[in-house]
Amino acid sequence: MFHDVPQPIRRRMAELEAIDARDRDDGTPRLSRLRQVSPETGRFIALLAASAPNGQILEIGTSAGYSTLWLVLACRHRGCRVRTFEVLPAKVAIALETFERTGTLGEIELVPEDARDHLAACDDVGFCFIDCEKDAYAECYDAVVPNLVPGGLLLADNAINHHETLAPMLDAALADDRVDAMIVPIGTGVLVCRRV
Repeated sequence: MFHDVPQPIRRRMAELEAIDARDRDDGTPRLSRLRQVSPETGRFIALLAASAPNGQILEIGTSAGYSTLWLVLACRHRGCRVRTFEVLPAKVAIALETFERTGTLGEIELVPEDARDHLAACDDVGFCFIDCEKDAYAECYDAVVPNLVPGGLLLADNAINHHETLAPMLDAALADDRVDAMIVPIGTGVLVCRRV
């Protein structure tokens, strides 16, 4: 899966990594920054998505489509598509550019709306990755977990670097008897939950 990443995807990933690094250093306003996962986290979510049970593959928070590309690699392995939600029009435009330039548009359903308006109808979820505005995490978690298939995975980024903000949601997930959960110290910290 990682050994034969097509060159258009590799090139776009490298471009987005460079933009993200620049955004973090040059004072770009927070909402304008890409704020994407690290390459290490991208590989981690792709590995888990490829190993998840059959079901929908969801992403909440597309940004420029960097993590979506990692999920596309997993979906190619699985023979399915990824459904991703992004509420900010400027990010939707960048993501569409990413998908067009990498030839992955046909493998992605980009929903340019708030995921919270759709998640209750997303049945049979095999894998979900949450990386959106932090005040939406708890509501997204609560909407997705009941729709996870047995053994289905829910991951949420920023579990360490935004731990204080996310503490109520993280504590609830770690105590939730519907899932086995732990925080993995990779990238900025990833909450990993498996539906029991």
